[in-house]
Formats: sequence, structure tokens, C-alpha cells
Amino acid sequence: MTPILLEFQIRGDERGSLIALEAERDVPFEVKRVYYIFGTQSGVIRGRHAHRNLTQVAVCVHGACTFALDNGRGGRCEIRLDRPTRGLLIESMTWREMADFSSDCVLMILANRNYDPNDYLFDYAKFCEAATSMQIEPGP
Repeated sequence: MTPILLEFQIRGDERGSLIALEAERDVPFEVKRVYYIFGTQSGVIRGRHAHRNLTQVAVCVHGACTFALDNGRGGRCEIRLDRPTRGLLIESMTWREMADFSSDCVLMILANRNYDPNDYLFDYAKFCEAATSMQIEPGP
């Protein structure tokens, strides 16, 4: 599994930097929800779930954290997010775990759907079962 990273253009001048994220331009979907995680204690692992239908982009706007992504079919990767100019695209049916948060980490998540508690898969074995039973369309 290869992570899909989005590089964001820095705009600004001598006063400082600015990154603007526009739906369906910089972020490959219409953004319906934005939330951010901060104040995570040392040693904590967040996430530990997948979403059936939700697609997200994660941006570490300050500090750093490590993502472990898993497709449930043997593909797994880790990526360290440590700059606000890079976003991690997380497709639906991807197990995610976030760890190794720096003390100053602010992790922003942009989502293509509103919150739906029924969209979550919290049991890893059930996630893998669902992922392996999915119809995978052949690539070009």
C-alpha cells in the first residue's frame, strides 16, 4: 500500500505564509466536515478504526504524528506527517491509527461527509473480513 500525499502550495509574502485549501481543487472532494485533534498525551494511539464510506485528508498543521494505514488485504504503510504543506489522503475502507504525536501536534481532518456513527468499523477482524469481500475493480 502506497500512501497518497497531497502537496499544498504556499502563498504569502514577507509577512508570512498562507495555505488555502479549496474543495475539489486542493482537496479531491467537496468538504462537508472539518475537525482537529490537539493536546494528545504522550504514548496515546488514536484512530484504530476504518470508515465504510468516508474519505478524508489529514494535515498536521503544527507539530507531527505518524499514521499507519491498512487496506485489510495485506497492504500496510506508515507515514510521518510533519509539515503543514502536505496532506494525507485516506480513502474509505482504510484502517487508520495515529501515534507518536509531538506535544505541540495539531492534526486537522477534512472529510467528504458529515459525521455518521454507523460509518465506523472499530473491530479490525471485521474490517479485514469486509475489505477482503469487497469487489475490487481492475485497474487500467
